[in-house]
Amino acid sequence: MSLSRRALLTTAGAAALGAALAPSASAAARPGLTTPIRQIPLQGAVNVRDLGGYPTYDGARVRHGLVYRADHLGKLTDADVTTLGGLGLSRAIDFRIPLEVGYDGADRLPAGVTAVSRPVTDHGLFGQLLAAIGSRDPVRQEEMLGGGRAAAFMTDVYRTFVTDAANRDAFGRTLRELAAPGTGPVLYHCTAGKDRTGWTSWLALRLVGVPEQLATEDYLASTAIRAAHDARVREGLKAAGLMQNPELIVPLQEVRPEYLDAALAEVRSGYGGLYRYVTAGLGLDLRALTGLRERLAG
Repeated sequence: MSLSRRALLTTAGAAALGAALAPSASAAARPGLTTPIRQIPLQGAVNVRDLGGYPTYDGARVRHGLVYRADHLGKLTDADVTTLGGLGLSRAIDFRIPLEVGYDGADRLPAGVTAVSRPVTDHGLFGQLLAAIGSRDPVRQEEMLGGGRAAAFMTDVYRTFVTDAANRDAFGRTLRELAAPGTGPVLYHCTAGKDRTGWTSWLALRLVGVPEQLATEDYLASTAIRAAHDARVREGLKAAGLMQNPELIVPLQEVRPEYLDAALAEVRSGYGGLYRYVTAGLGLDLRALTGLRERLAG
């Protein structure tokens, strides 16, 4: 164990970790950085990635093959399931609410992978989106999603990641499981693999010592990764006569720095900083924080 990791067990180490995790004024990634994103190519899901590869402050690197982030797995092909089977997953944690599962279907998983339902509220986003599209009414759609309202709704969703007790419990349980000794590779996901999954991934990377700008790059990468798929969705909505202006849903399809900033602002307001949020809010003690670093970064 390196000296920097041993320091996590001391009061000074806790203070140092707290300082390192203090959120900056903005979540915008710095230009010129290269993200070591390792995508898992599948036909029925577009945002499946290995979280490994990022460097940490103390010269380590997040290990490949232990943590995977994804969008929903309800549309996987047989070949996709075989590909997932090669990852050696022990469990797949599903952050979707029942409405989302009913719409897209339960996960298709390889034999032997434990399916864990751990809903994190989307603050009514999925239901509102279905209602807006299903109305086929361009005036109603503009009233619900236009004029910055879709983006504002997204920032509200991110605030609930911090303020909602059930959400905090779900995120905390997931991170503690990632830290548990002997845990096999874990995959977690929501519907698009960008918001609830993105917040979990950002936290995990920061907690193992990945610099904030790199963790933010990983978060922001979902927009580019999903761009072609999301454009086809919009084209399909227009072709089907469901939306005259499908660009209204772009803020719901993307991740943006201001969304992450909204969550971080709640962290600062409610907890004073990220260290107290993960300890007092998510219930991670120093043993869990040390376990995350020891297990995931080396």
